[in-house]
Amino acid sequence: MAISWLLLFSFTSTLLIASHHSSAAYIVYMGDRPKEEVSAPSFHLNMLQRVIIGSNKIPPAESLLHSYKRSFNGFAAKLTKEEAEKMAEMEGVVSVFPNQKLELHTTKSWDFIGFPQNVKRSTVESDVIIGVFDTGIWPESESFDDKGLGPPPAKWKGTCQVSSNFTCNKKIIGAKFYRSEGTIVEGDIMSPRDTDGHGTHTASTAAGALVNMASPGTIPLFGLPGL
Repeated sequence: MAISWLLLFSFTSTLLIASHHSSAAYIVYMGDRPKEEVSAPSFHLNMLQRVIIGSNKIPPAESLLHSYKRSFNGFAAKLTKEEAEKMAEMEGVVSVFPNQKLELHTTKSWDFIGFPQNVKRSTVESDVIIGVFDTGIWPESESFDDKGLGPPPAKWKGTCQVSSNFTCNKKIIGAKFYRSEGTIVEGDIMSPRDTDGHGTHTASTAAGALVNMASPGTIPLFGLPGL
């Protein structure tokens, strides 16, 4: 009986230690962008080197999943719970929170945002570039036909990740796909192509061309040149 208890205790302790040191993806938010120009990846890697614990077998360079450099000041990294708590206490860190997969919702959007149903403005604009961060896009959709459009605005500095099943045009002037943890979610592909339909829907609502027999939706805005 004593041997059985000893084995059970040892096995339970091993499970607790493994759980305590298991890594997960966390987002580290650092507030306003730094006033001085710095190398974001190098700066973020330096921060990770200060919190990575010896028992974590993931090297700091592999722990860093992505450095955000433009609209969001921070980075994503694989950390243990203890490392995440230690990171949250560092100077310059506003918050550290687990990366989560959220469900897509579009029902009652206008009521949720508080926008008016009708917007009085011209139905055609020019030199407007709209960026959509979503599930991708179907470039062959009539909503993104570039017939009659000129070249992209001169201010456009982006790129298009062309693949065997995706290409840009004068309407879809740029596209790029991202992976946060180095793995592809089941049903997704390494391409800007939409495999869900949600991204195509929202992109066509924001910047789609007028299509015959299609409902104009809730906002009368058509003909925007760049997506």
